[in-house]
Amino acid sequence: MKYVVDIDGTICKTKGSDYENSKPIKERIQKMNELFDEGHEIHYWTARGGNSGINWAVHTKEQFAKWGVKYTTLAMKKPVYDIWIDDKATNADDFFAK
Repeated sequence: MKYVVDIDGTICKTKGSDYENSKPIKERIQKMNELFDEGHEIHYWTARGGNSGINWAVHTKEQFAKWGVKYTTLAMKKPVYDIWIDDKATNADDFFAK
């Protein structure tokens, strides 16, 4: 399977756009790493910098390395939105409650 996963509020806690002080949610990272180890593709897609224009790619990759995040790809420039409507979308809290 191919998973497309947000970062902030999904595998880490971030207040506003304070990405430098994001705190990993270790059990969620572990679950995504287990899926990766089982052969699934894990594609992280973030809107970090979407409003500010700041490129957070290097910092995010450094965080992933520090947190032990396994992934297939990391993509920046996810659209900034208020509501995402999709027939395959799953709320992060619901997904990790399983």
